[in-house]
Amino acid sequence: MLRMMSMTSHNLDFGRSVLDLVACGCSSSASIHRSSVRKIAMTGSRKSNRGCGARRLVCCRQNLARCRVYSTKTPETLLNEVGQIPPTVLNLKEKSTSPISLANIFEVVAEDLQTLNQNLKSIVGAENPVLMSAAEQIFGAGGKRLRPALVFLVSRATAELVGLKELTTKHRRLAEIIEMIHTASLIHDDVLDESDMRRGQETVHQLYGTRVAVLAGDFMFAQSSWYLANLENLEVIKLISQVIKDFASGEIKQASSLFDCNLELEEYLIKSYYKTASLIAASTKGAAIFSGVDGSLSKQMYEYGRNLGLSFQIVDDILDFTQSAEQLGKPAASDLAKGNLTAPVIFALEKEPKLREIIESEFCETGSLDEAIKLVKTSGGIEKAQELAKEKANLAIHNLHCLPRSPFRVALEDMVMFNLERFV
Repeated sequence: MLRMMSMTSHNLDFGRSVLDLVACGCSSSASIHRSSVRKIAMTGSRKSNRGCGARRLVCCRQNLARCRVYSTKTPETLLNEVGQIPPTVLNLKEKSTSPISLANIFEVVAEDLQTLNQNLKSIVGAENPVLMSAAEQIFGAGGKRLRPALVFLVSRATAELVGLKELTTKHRRLAEIIEMIHTASLIHDDVLDESDMRRGQETVHQLYGTRVAVLAGDFMFAQSSWYLANLENLEVIKLISQVIKDFASGEIKQASSLFDCNLELEEYLIKSYYKTASLIAASTKGAAIFSGVDGSLSKQMYEYGRNLGLSFQIVDDILDFTQSAEQLGKPAASDLAKGNLTAPVIFALEKEPKLREIIESEFCETGSLDEAIKLVKTSGGIEKAQELAKEKANLAIHNLHCLPRSPFRVALEDMVMFNLERFV
């Protein structure tokens, strides 16, 4: 909500104490094949398999009895974890012959997602036909439903730990709220970025005008807030409210650093947390809270979502340079053209002084943008960004060690690998 959200920066509450040696559900090094797990899921099994060693795809460390949660005092050091992570465990070269697809990952929560899709339009409300039409435009634009899927996967993975045989109404409502907030943020992002296309279709503001787009986003934020309040869980209300504040902080950080070649990597990660990872982390933690699991485990689900979200954003920023406009559903290198410097550019600037000159000129000369793109590709910036995405993905896998083996934990691991496979 461009007018409704607080537009002042704030400090995140990262001042919690370090949690060491949280008990893990793992007990053996027996490997589980992905297709076997899916067969279990499709027969409706809800039993957890505690012989949980890692698949060859993930190459996770075996015989881990405990796992460590990393926590710090500031968002800067929290997000800049290079050098503090466990030994690398992800190896994309050792992957199965068939690539991981979202359809396969979501198979174990397919019924949950089908119910969500049926409910989304109805919970937006029908008070205003124009706002409803705008909401339907983006709900029907081929979204992946990744965030609500994560809510369902974590909900079911953690529900098993406390003996819940079915998801609660609050689990399901949380998934709907998360998707509404995400959709509202996309509508506003497209206005701020002046984007004409989203997922290969015209954006809401392109179809209905900026005024309607802003109001549609505000309406969806307000509607999601109303449903959030009705969940009557203060911890989750605070968690999701923080996300909406983070969106504003992320936009302010981005707007204040356009064409700034002195932008540090940790500043980029903080902005990426605000704009992307905050909502995913809140989704996964909120799901665990509604399952009623121990607080230390819900914090690990938060860490999983945060690290996965950062990895996703880094990969998105890589694809902005490596995919075509047709593949992206928007113009390629659009962030760089607008002066938004992402991980590949930040790394490239370390090697290419000429790149700084071009960016600081704001691409005033004909062909300068194409030259800048070429320098990013030839300087190793993309490769270094890929390594950073893998490091965050490795942390996300590590955060899952405290869940018992189940079809849902495997799907959460597959989500991490699916993201990395996007740039292979």
